Amino acid sequence: MSDEVTGWLARTALPLTGLTAGGSTTDLQPLKKVLDGVRIVGLGEATHGTREFFQLKHRLLEFLVTELGFSVLAMEASASAGPAVDAYVRQGVGDAASVLAGLGFWTWRTHEVLEMIEWMRGYNRGRPEGQKVRFVGVDPQQCGGSLAVIDSFPHKVAPDRVAGLLSTLRVLEMAYPGSHPDPQRRLVHDAEELLEFLRERAPEAADLLRHARILVQAADLVTRSRQHTDPEQTVFAARDRYMAEAVGELLDDPSAKVALWAHNGHITKSRYGRAVPALGQHLHTRYGEAYYALGLLFGSGSFRARRMWPGPWPGRPSSRPRAGAVVTNRIGPARPDALEARLATANPGNHLVDLRGTADAPTAVREWLNGRHAMRSFGAVVPRWTYRFNLSPVSLAEEYDGLAYVTVSTGSQPLR
Repeated sequence: MSDEVTGWLARTALPLTGLTAGGSTTDLQPLKKVLDGVRIVGLGEATHGTREFFQLKHRLLEFLVTELGFSVLAMEASASAGPAVDAYVRQGVGDAASVLAGLGFWTWRTHEVLEMIEWMRGYNRGRPEGQKVRFVGVDPQQCGGSLAVIDSFPHKVAPDRVAGLLSTLRVLEMAYPGSHPDPQRRLVHDAEELLEFLRERAPEAADLLRHARILVQAADLVTRSRQHTDPEQTVFAARDRYMAEAVGELLDDPSAKVALWAHNGHITKSRYGRAVPALGQHLHTRYGEAYYALGLLFGSGSFRARRMWPGPWPGRPSSRPRAGAVVTNRIGPARPDALEARLATANPGNHLVDLRGTADAPTAVREWLNGRHAMRSFGAVVPRWTYRFNLSPVSLAEEYDGLAYVTVSTGSQPLR
């Protein structure tokens, strides 16, 4: 990387005076100009198990809500269980730890996310309903809540028919995307039949129909293949499309402004994996500059994730790879040519970099932004021994509007 690029990164960075919420926001004030006209801020993360990412996202959420009028936190979490969290943060219904656990993702059952949920509750307390910040889950996975809502609805007409349809769909409660591939899509047909039945019998029950639509999406994810000659037909593409649709429904309210919490791979404005259109790409295509994708990166340290055991082995088709327990995964500094190392060279402390304001940047900077670089990326499950070498190619100009860099990552703190 040239001295010209290093100098530009050093000059344009916004140093962060802290990562935790509740303090001064003086260092964040330049974001008001950066985010002028933005309705959706994608808050990414290079890992699902970094304490400092969660703390920084909490801090950014507080800033977006209190100083920029953002009204919704949309999270890569169960759409079925999201209403319980929303009821807690808006009306104080239930218990914070319980509704958080109900989201069904071990990644979010942490002290850091709990503190954010409790902050949302504190912010909303005593405010008029129209001024409260909402919580919404946008992922069709973990749909047990939707099954329970439909099961408890007093079906006065043909209750046996509803029970019969639900009996085949209960497998969705424990299934995960791609776990029941079925070209015949029988679960999808059953879910669609249930939705149509409820539309005819209870057209005024909007919440009931919303949960029925979630079951259709969940059935689609469960029965789709994880591999396909057309990447847009995979379960991964369908999942991101459904999450984008859920965010779009929120933005049908012209006053809504959404903070979107998801992995870097989802909030990117491009594609990920094997050419899968990302959630952020859908949002960028539809909303243009009103969508701002902020990727979160780290220097070194540790993070929590499940370790994948090796396999399958040649000649042993039954030896499938399997995920072990959630553990702390340690990792040293990124290799010198990786994006994280280059950010650290220019600015060794915690900082933000806005990538939109580059019209007057030197030619070398624009070429660097349009080039391809290696960036760390870790999911909820990582390879047992080789995770340290996991790098993804990235073109900053194409994929992100800004970056946040934290020097040290430590494991998120799980709730017991």
